[in-house]
Amino acid sequence: MVAAPPSAPAAAPPAPGRPPRRRRGLRRGGYAPLLFISAAVVLFVLFFLWPGALGVIYSFTDYRGYGSLNFVGVDNYAKLAGDSRFYGALTRTLLYTALAVPAHFVAALGIAVLLTSTQAVGKNAARVVFFLPWLISPIVTGVVWRWVFGENFGFVNVMLQALGGPALNWESDGTLALIVILVAGTWTGTAFNMLLFIAALRNIPKSYLEAAELDGANSWQRFRRITLPLLGPTSFMVVLLTTIGSMKEFALIQALNDGGPGTANTLMVQYIYRTGFERNNIGYASAASIVLMVILVVIALVQLRFDRRSALS
Repeated sequence: MVAAPPSAPAAAPPAPGRPPRRRRGLRRGGYAPLLFISAAVVLFVLFFLWPGALGVIYSFTDYRGYGSLNFVGVDNYAKLAGDSRFYGALTRTLLYTALAVPAHFVAALGIAVLLTSTQAVGKNAARVVFFLPWLISPIVTGVVWRWVFGENFGFVNVMLQALGGPALNWESDGTLALIVILVAGTWTGTAFNMLLFIAALRNIPKSYLEAAELDGANSWQRFRRITLPLLGPTSFMVVLLTTIGSMKEFALIQALNDGGPGTANTLMVQYIYRTGFERNNIGYASAASIVLMVILVVIALVQLRFDRRSALS
């Protein structure tokens, strides 16, 4: 009969009151994430939560940028309900957004498809050219396009007159001024959306497109039946970001035509700016900004609801 080998001695339990080394290391490392995110938390509180809280407080007062705060309740919101200038600015903002979102979407998707095509030449240089407008300040963009579409000295009118046509009133005609804003906004806002679409197009499995091609589908059918549905999440993000950005457009319009002619292209943020800083009515402007924020939240929630329904269907 063979004797069983002696069992290994059991490990000595850790001394009481002295945690294992591994647990001590995890405990020390647990403070590192807090340290890294502390800067972001501080910036978020200082530049988002605190100004937002001040805006809510000011909206219930008659604060004019100086002096003391006098609580007026919901008087500012009641005045907004009957302010025709507020409704005019809101209507123009919704109209601009309804025109800008499709323009941004089509331009960004079209350029992204061209830059990911296997038959395209000089794609790297083209990406740099199309991305440069996003790096330029909106103020500079507005000044540049104001020079291009100037009535008296603009490049477009000079070319039209050289070709024998009449000069157009790009600044004094409200419709033409809106077209200029749309063109400039699409030019400067396409780059970021283009990058989102390029990343999404590269993630589409080529096997899907190859199988459809073998089944006899042409390029347009492959794009409409395969590529476009698979771009659904990215398309939703582009539409959401473009909608919010268009509703808050300010710097470009301010530098391009100052919301003119007159108030023909004065959007919500221009209205808030003029009310708060030109008329020194901070409380009333804060109420308008809170209403704009609520509208943006509602739009985002509605778009999220439609996105979830499309994802479930």
